[in-house]
Amino acid sequence: MSALRRTRFDTLCRVVIEHSDEFLCAHVELGDIAIGPGDRVRVHGAPIVIGFGERLEVERLATVERAAWHERVWTKFAGHFEMTELYDVSFSDRTTA
Repeated sequence: MSALRRTRFDTLCRVVIEHSDEFLCAHVELGDIAIGPGDRVRVHGAPIVIGFGERLEVERLATVERAAWHERVWTKFAGHFEMTELYDVSFSDRTTA
């Protein structure tokens, strides 16, 4: 029956945030836990705010929610069609001289 519904578990994670002239990024590292299509991850705790030129690493509690098999299949299927939104096609009326 667990294949038909989502399962959840809590784990520790590491949050890495950097705000500099080279990087503006935030990453969540879950260790050896693989995340698949349709899975959800929620990091718990207060919002993290850092200033320009800073880099911060903190440990937080995260809840991983695994997708049911039918949600995983649907996410893979729908993802192929949504990827076309990333394509950039332009037409120009410019003439080359």
